[in-house]
Amino acid sequence: MEALMTVLLLSAAACFIFGLKLMSKPATARKGNLISALGMTMAVLGTGLLIVHDHELAGQELGFGTFLPVILGIALGAVVGIPAAKLVKMTAMPEMVALFNGFGGIASLLVGWAELHGKLQETSPAEWIAEMGHLPSSTIFLAMLIGGVTFTGSLVAFGKLAGYITSKPVLYKGQNFVNGLIVLLMLGGGIWFTMDPGQYWIFLVAAVISLGLGIAVVIPIGGADMPVVISLLNSYSGLAACAAGFAVNNVLLIITGALVGASGIILTNIMCKAMNRSLANVLFSGFGAAEGSTAAGGGKDRGEAKSKSPEDAYYVLEAARSVVFIPGYGMAVAQAQHAVRELAEILEDNGAEVSFAVHPVAGRMPGHMNVLLAEANVSYDKLIGMEDINPIMDTIDVAIVIGANDVVNPAARDEPDCPIYGMPIIEADKARTVFILKRSMASGFAGIENPLFFNDNSYMVFGDAKRTIEAFVAEFKDAAS
Repeated sequence: MEALMTVLLLSAAACFIFGLKLMSKPATARKGNLISALGMTMAVLGTGLLIVHDHELAGQELGFGTFLPVILGIALGAVVGIPAAKLVKMTAMPEMVALFNGFGGIASLLVGWAELHGKLQETSPAEWIAEMGHLPSSTIFLAMLIGGVTFTGSLVAFGKLAGYITSKPVLYKGQNFVNGLIVLLMLGGGIWFTMDPGQYWIFLVAAVISLGLGIAVVIPIGGADMPVVISLLNSYSGLAACAAGFAVNNVLLIITGALVGASGIILTNIMCKAMNRSLANVLFSGFGAAEGSTAAGGGKDRGEAKSKSPEDAYYVLEAARSVVFIPGYGMAVAQAQHAVRELAEILEDNGAEVSFAVHPVAGRMPGHMNVLLAEANVSYDKLIGMEDINPIMDTIDVAIVIGANDVVNPAARDEPDCPIYGMPIIEADKARTVFILKRSMASGFAGIENPLFFNDNSYMVFGDAKRTIEAFVAEFKDAAS
């Protein structure tokens, strides 16, 4: 029994590592997801055997009630998870990821709390320290602290992404100082509790404060930075799980938590580099709170934006020999990815070279556009990073911007007074013709006016992106018939 349990848990860890490796490439991502799911199945079975093993060592009888919490947990997870996976819209995927991060955090907090309560019931704090040292109490506190911050921080991120909370930073004078003071107090309380885990009240008070701290550290962050925040909270959930694994002496939980924590930090670093900003700037600058001329483009007279109907734009597309699609959140909102793929195929049949330029922070979460295009069966070979498309953008006949505002904003390159100045962008403005598919002239999630809309080579094509793309497709089909 013990040997089988060990094999299952080690196999689960191997599946998680191998699955994560496969998910690093789009061609093998689906297989990696399935292998990871197999690993989770092994982990659940191994945990069941672990319960049996622990009861046998303690000389306790096994019954249905022993496994009832596990069975209820599996059933509840299935009842919530299956409908959520089937019904969630792609536009709501970032919010769902934020919620998953939060639930992982609160699970770690509760595991730490349960372990502490159990230890204090079984033995005195002095005996506990004498037998096991200070590591268990420190990891219990860390699981609670990181888990609590992750839970409420993720709920705030969910609220901002779903529109239940303003996407603008919520700031007050001395906010960073207050948050820093709270963190120092929590660290002090953590040291006290680590040295004397019998101070149960410290844990309970710190747990409540950690929930408030999660709100305090995320509420000042603007909606435009939510992709970075989601990946960071994902890392937090992994670190909390890793700490919980040390607390309950579960090697599998330590491994999986470390994997999630490390991958989240790596992704956060990649996204910060893509915006040419430090993590500290994202967390503490209150980006997006500025009002007035700076956020609105400095009050500059940019002239008037020109527009074309889909029928007029068709003639330009029909003559184009090279076309690049630049997707953004607007494509997700309109669910236009399938229509985009159909138009791309028609353009290729018409003799055009078609590609898709994807900015690392386009959308509302890491890889948002990649997921949407993969859902529409767009070949990954056609996806080009901005470092590859920018040097040849001036040779592109038509760039079609689909709701991507901030990641194509030339002010980030040309205007030092712009809040996003210095952020690398996809230089769509250098294409010979730019079609911008939007419902209106409204600014993007960062709240910054886009000079691209007013360029001589740019044309607004107003309306729902999916219907606009379908109108392009209809024009090509009518011409062929």
